[in-house]
Amino acid sequence: METIKTNNIMQRALAIVSRRKRISATNALHSQLRRCLTVFDLTTLGIGSTLGAGIYILAGTVARDLAGPGVLLSFIIAGIASLLSGLCYAELGSKYPRAGSAYVYSYIVIGELAAFVTGWNLILEYVVGAASSARAWTSTVDSMIGFRMSTFFRSNFPFPFSNPMGMFASYMDIGAFVLTLITTVLLAIGVKESSRMNNFCTTINLTSVAIIVVSGLFKADINNWHIPISQIRQNQSIGLAGYGGFLPYSFSGVLSGAATCFYAFVGFDLVATTGEETENPRRAIPISICLVLLVCSLVYCAVAAVLTLMVPYYSIRIDASLPDAFDRVGLPHVKIAITLGAITGLTSSIIGSLFPLPRVLYSMASDGLLFPIFGKVSNRSRTPIYSTLIGGVFASLMALIFDLLTLVEMLSIGTLIAYTQVALAVLISRYETMDDNNHDLITL
Repeated sequence: METIKTNNIMQRALAIVSRRKRISATNALHSQLRRCLTVFDLTTLGIGSTLGAGIYILAGTVARDLAGPGVLLSFIIAGIASLLSGLCYAELGSKYPRAGSAYVYSYIVIGELAAFVTGWNLILEYVVGAASSARAWTSTVDSMIGFRMSTFFRSNFPFPFSNPMGMFASYMDIGAFVLTLITTVLLAIGVKESSRMNNFCTTINLTSVAIIVVSGLFKADINNWHIPISQIRQNQSIGLAGYGGFLPYSFSGVLSGAATCFYAFVGFDLVATTGEETENPRRAIPISICLVLLVCSLVYCAVAAVLTLMVPYYSIRIDASLPDAFDRVGLPHVKIAITLGAITGLTSSIIGSLFPLPRVLYSMASDGLLFPIFGKVSNRSRTPIYSTLIGGVFASLMALIFDLLTLVEMLSIGTLIAYTQVALAVLISRYETMDDNNHDLITL
């Protein structure tokens, strides 16, 4: 009897964790949220979320330490890998146009336990992403004003508690805290209004990138892609710089660089979370994801090519690669465009991280996996108002106390799990056999 009872309990538990969300073709497009986003809106949201400060820092870091001029190939490989992930999101986003992205896909295709784990990892990813972008924003502005901001905060707002393993920052970043709260209020006003703000910032960022690329091409020197090893050995101050040429660290360096560059493409999944706020999600989501990855790949490759053509890869300054490079080639005025692009790009990144967060919270609350308050929708703005405000407050607190490096390290695990679950959901949805009476999946 005890064995039978135990087996029944285990079967019930298994049934609960593996049960799937039911959604039919008739209610797939029904939503309490406001459907107002176009392909252009989704594309600019995705580009803004993806093109953050990494474009101004990452290319120089990978070029100097990992790939040399081969950083161009690193970005291409990372872009192709991101495109494969993007196509998984595009397929599921067109089939299941609901808010929640990877969480919803896991719930429909895999089961409740997988969805619960994925949902919380997405929450971690977006909260930490917003906090790290806010910290990077204040660091960029701080460097422009001679580090007066950090000096003031360090003397007036030191971190008051013990700091085990250096997890917390040495001071409380009031600027990042306030900036995140302001962005939260903007998102609570309405989805169209926040989309317009993102469009404005993304336009300025892309314009700045265009100025950087065009200006850099006038100072390009193809010899910097063919530096002989004798030149490296003659300069004792260079240190370890590979073997010269286009691939100074061999193809293994390119692959190592691609692994680092892959992080630069994180953010396109924002598009998939807008399934209930897009005018024609089954068409707009796949198109927007592909456009986002195409534009971002071209931008990253263009910046990487110009940077390594202007100065030798081994002499790139990591903390200020582009400003230093333009100073050395006699174009210091381009630093204005670099600074403006970095600030607007980081502003878009904050919006891009805080925008999908309440959609995931709203979707989980609608399914009964979170408190009902997270599922409340504002009658005026048609946005998940409490999810937006509560999520923004948590992101603000993390930006206030955590160190930037700690935040970036926390971000990786959430992204890895989300991408893995989406790829697994595509495989299962492709190959599982379903009878005509089963309505777990949408019939297209």
